[in-house]
Amino acid sequence: MNAPYDGDRGQGAGGAGPSDESATPSDPRRVDPAPDPYLQDAYNRDPYLAQDLSAQDPVAEVLYDRAAHPPPPPGTYQQPQPLYQQPPAAQYAPDPRIWAQTPPPEPAGPSRHLPYGEDAATTQFVGVDDLVTQASEGHEGPDAFAHLFRDQEGPAGPPVPPEPEPDPAPAPPKSGGRASSLLKSSAVMAAGTLVSRLTGFVRSLVITAALGAALLGDSFTIAYTLPTMIYILTVGGGLNSVFVPQLVRSMKDDEDGGEAYANRLLTLVMVALGVIVAIAVFAAPLLIHLMSSTIANDPAADNVATTFARYCLPTIFFMGVHVVMGQILNARGRFGAMMWTPVLNNIVMIFTFGMFIWVYGTSAESHMGVQTIPPEGIRLLGIGTLLGLVVQALAMIPYLREAGFRFRPRFDWKGHGLGKTVKLAKWTVLFVFANQAGVLVVTQLATAAGKASGRDGAGFLAYSNAQLIWGMPQAIITVSVMAALLPRISRAAHDNDPGAVRDDISQGLRNSAVAIVPVAFAFLALGVPMCTLLYSSSGTEAARSMGFILMAFGLGLIPYSVQYVVLRGFYAYEDTRTPFYNTVIVAGVNAAASALCYVVLPAQWAVVGMAASYGLAYAVGVGIAWRRLRNRLGGDLDGAHVVRTYARLCLAAIPAAVIGGGVGFALLLGLGEGALGSLVALIFGGAALMGVFFVAAKRMRIEEINGMVGMVRGRLGR
Repeated sequence: MNAPYDGDRGQGAGGAGPSDESATPSDPRRVDPAPDPYLQDAYNRDPYLAQDLSAQDPVAEVLYDRAAHPPPPPGTYQQPQPLYQQPPAAQYAPDPRIWAQTPPPEPAGPSRHLPYGEDAATTQFVGVDDLVTQASEGHEGPDAFAHLFRDQEGPAGPPVPPEPEPDPAPAPPKSGGRASSLLKSSAVMAAGTLVSRLTGFVRSLVITAALGAALLGDSFTIAYTLPTMIYILTVGGGLNSVFVPQLVRSMKDDEDGGEAYANRLLTLVMVALGVIVAIAVFAAPLLIHLMSSTIANDPAADNVATTFARYCLPTIFFMGVHVVMGQILNARGRFGAMMWTPVLNNIVMIFTFGMFIWVYGTSAESHMGVQTIPPEGIRLLGIGTLLGLVVQALAMIPYLREAGFRFRPRFDWKGHGLGKTVKLAKWTVLFVFANQAGVLVVTQLATAAGKASGRDGAGFLAYSNAQLIWGMPQAIITVSVMAALLPRISRAAHDNDPGAVRDDISQGLRNSAVAIVPVAFAFLALGVPMCTLLYSSSGTEAARSMGFILMAFGLGLIPYSVQYVVLRGFYAYEDTRTPFYNTVIVAGVNAAASALCYVVLPAQWAVVGMAASYGLAYAVGVGIAWRRLRNRLGGDLDGAHVVRTYARLCLAAIPAAVIGGGVGFALLLGLGEGALGSLVALIFGGAALMGVFFVAAKRMRIEEINGMVGMVRGRLGR
């Protein structure tokens, strides 16, 4: 049996054995011990460190997978050959003007002197001078190390004058992304619509002050409303909904950017509207009878209304031209002109009715009616109304030229896609017809109720004035947001991206709800002081009646706004049939509920019930339209997010409306319903309402409120 190895075994117990100290290298008596297999290569360099320098990193050493790279068997490892040779000595001394020489490039192939994975052939070595030069390129100020460079130059040569730095390139325009672009476009349109609506309020005030809120005012209101109704019934609905997606597609697909299509469309609309105007002017008496049999059966009122209508009906042509030009600009991303030019129309009409008041006095002073209004006064008001729309349409021409559009009449309508557009617009026209059918029923019932009540402010003019106030938030917020979103939704629908369509519709609903919901409750709480302040010139009784009508309209603003946004989703998919059926339901509910109010309620409260019926009808329509659009988008319309936002906003608005309305009515009872009392009640009641709403919304952490506050603070620089 072999004994274990002992390093001192050669000396023995008695110490007589040979010693290594006495042996020499040439001594034949020397016997080298066998190599220890356990100590073989124990003190050699770690082969992993020689092959992979990144393994020397403490973090990389921990992550190094030794199982994936097993070591070679002991004794078989070959020392690596040096891959990098020292460069030959420089022929000349180093240049004192250079701080550090740039090392020569690595040889081809793998290298031990580069980080793991780097290619020696594509790696560029940068010296200290290059680093300093590159670091100073982005700074406009002087180099802080220039004096050191000059000191090291010494007498080697004259100083080199610094090269003039090029002018810094202008900073690229900041882009805030899709949401920022949307907010910017919406802000421009909202500002224009706000000014337009404010001037429209002033126009409504001077009309009511000049003609009163009785039969004469109803006669002019019906004649002034008639052109808008005819325009919407014929081409307006298609222009507002169908032609925007078509213009966007022509700009995207046509070689000329859609200019030829826009010229054909504008020419076709001008020809069609010219024919419609000629027919409408000839059939004015019949149209007045269709609008209100109560006025048509009164000879004096019928004569005044027909004369006003023949002055107003030519505005159909200019109204349509203005809308087509505006849609061409919208398709090119120019949203402001269409919202700002109506201000000119309002200014012209304000000036016209101001001249009428200056000549004849207010209605309260002159007691003017349908029997006593002079023909010169009718002519003045008719020409001024027509001139306002002419100025509004012609003001679009400079904006079109600025956008690069030149109108050239084109009559080659066949075979260029207009047939498809007309086919799509067919359902939109039916949609508008169903909607206007409900308006006709309300007009007939409201004029009849106003005459039967024998009181001012209980007829169609009061209904129209209250609806004008009620529709202002819708036009400023919802319409502006969706006018900017509609081209984008159309592109997403064209690209078959239902997710983008859903997200844009959800964004439009939630962004508009932040203002729509509290304003709707504000109308409910402060409708009376609003109207007594705005329409005090028509009398306290008439203004108070308008206030009750506005209160009845109030909460209907929420479903009305939601319906408007949801229908834009169908129009983006060129589906005009579904909105038609939906509007038939809305118009039917509105007409039936209004007729029920006319029969059941007293005459002085019938129009108030009709205003409430308007919101009820749209609440029914929203439920149907929402379900159909959700199915169209694959069963997902972000409903939980949208409903949660509206529900929380309503919960915040309810206590705000109670407190704000209580403050307003208390001040109105204490100070009276005059202009001063109404103003004080509106200011303090509105401040209380908005303050409570904002605090409640912040407590509930409604993200849309926080986003709006952050945007406002960002705009103000706070």
